Amino acid sequence: MPEREPVEERECRVTEPLEGKMPGTQSSISISTKHQRIAMLARRTPGQPVRNLSHLMDLDWLKEAFRRTRKGGAAGVDGQTAKQYEENLEGNLAELLIRAKAGTYRAPPVRRVHIPKGTGSETRPIGIPTLEDKVLQRAVAMLLEPLYEQEFFDCSHGFRPSRSPHTALESFWKQMMSMGGGWVLEVDVRKFFDTLDHRKLQETVRQRVQDGVVLRLIGKWLNAGVMEEGQLSWPEAGTPQGGVISPLLANIFLHGVLDEWFERTVKPRLQGRAFIVRFADDFVIGFSSEADARRVNEVLPKRMERFSLTVHPEKTRLLPFQPRHRSYMPEPASFDFLGFTHFWSRSLKGSWVIKRKTAKGRFTRALQRITLWCKDVRHASVKEQHRTLSSKLLGHYGYYGITGNSQALARFRHEVAFIWRKWLNRRLSATVDALAEVLSDAEAPSTASRACGSLGAACSEAVTRRAGCGKSARPDLWEGEHPAAMSDPIRARRRKRRIQPRASLKPSGSPPYPDKPLGSQVGFVEARSLPGAVAPSTAIPPVPAHHEAPSAHGLPSFRRRNPGFAW
Repeated sequence: MPEREPVEERECRVTEPLEGKMPGTQSSISISTKHQRIAMLARRTPGQPVRNLSHLMDLDWLKEAFRRTRKGGAAGVDGQTAKQYEENLEGNLAELLIRAKAGTYRAPPVRRVHIPKGTGSETRPIGIPTLEDKVLQRAVAMLLEPLYEQEFFDCSHGFRPSRSPHTALESFWKQMMSMGGGWVLEVDVRKFFDTLDHRKLQETVRQRVQDGVVLRLIGKWLNAGVMEEGQLSWPEAGTPQGGVISPLLANIFLHGVLDEWFERTVKPRLQGRAFIVRFADDFVIGFSSEADARRVNEVLPKRMERFSLTVHPEKTRLLPFQPRHRSYMPEPASFDFLGFTHFWSRSLKGSWVIKRKTAKGRFTRALQRITLWCKDVRHASVKEQHRTLSSKLLGHYGYYGITGNSQALARFRHEVAFIWRKWLNRRLSATVDALAEVLSDAEAPSTASRACGSLGAACSEAVTRRAGCGKSARPDLWEGEHPAAMSDPIRARRRKRRIQPRASLKPSGSPPYPDKPLGSQVGFVEARSLPGAVAPSTAIPPVPAHHEAPSAHGLPSFRRRNPGFAW
């Protein structure tokens, strides 16, 4: 018997509990048993509608749904947090269960916010439901997941148990490598979540589920209002991108529109091999024959139009994706999928392999977010900044840390270190600018003196840094040095190179402290060097500078010598 291709293993075979091993409470064990009952029912009745699902949803079911709901997310239109809802958890869940099964539950509007999409000025609308709505959506998703897991094909990887973007990337890599290259159809569905047809989606769900409670709740969520900038609207199409139930509904819809159509209708009519890899609404199709690829490229937009979907004409492209075995062959093409750029390259052994690296757009967007974050929190504790920045780096490594992407990861860490150092070194610049603004508004010497009283220490150190010391300054240049050190020619040359005042910050002709070494008077400048300042009777005395010490990761960490000094 010939060996079956990976794509021929179409349906999931349930050999373990769908939710994994769930140790602990009796409630978790009971829910896992119910999941197995739903899965067995789906396998016994393939293609037939299921009418008795809602009776499995009880108080323990809602408790488990609340446990799985993310607690730290943004609040909905009612502003209720998980901590407030948990104060009377038993009563709230019992009342929610009664309203859901009696049909009196009203889906509240979702709060819509826009986040950058990463492609120019485009933004992605995100719908934020209320906490109670999230719990009920999670409970319904727990009913539908084990049912549809028996129907979904292996080509679907988005928002499914034991599947992730990494499994989708691995599936594409293995199947394309087994073909030795071919043609890739990169497809982009324009605004899928915003243009999803409500009627056709409900018809698709009704083909497998005919439980009145479940269908009624899905209809209410689809027709829920949208609150945006204080304006309430009721969209006629689309599902909130950010809702708990939305990814599952998208998989159910695209299973019938795309996956089942491709596996059972398109593939038997093709001459060569073909496969599809889909993660939610992002998918690519691989072909071994150029003729098959062009035929599917022509018929796919017509298939999408039947279900009120549109294929983006500019972002959808058909490209040859094969290694360059001969010098006269064109350069291998590349494409982006799930945040990675896929391209052919030589391995260390000299053979052609598919390699992946962080996509250029994702790399740039991640650095932009790091820059904004470092700019906003640059005055916070360096220890806290290091802890949060390390978490961000670990999250980046967790997704982009795959085989062959080490150079992009090393470059990302280098850029992050440069950005962090840059904004740490700019912390004192804001102090000087603020002091200059205060002194420019002063009208009398007494006012200037009072203004300098609280910021004098920061001004002295900041002006010293602006006078040429910079980030490499040493404390012994601001404090009194031993007379023997002043006669050292090597240290004198270093001091001359480091202490180079700007033209606008020239030292005065007569030092105020003749009996002290010159190295301790670097902070003395004329009052006219700051705009609008009135010359006080005496100059601001220098203060001990902050100490720079390299941390474990090689970035500067600033420690105060004077614990009582406040920024």
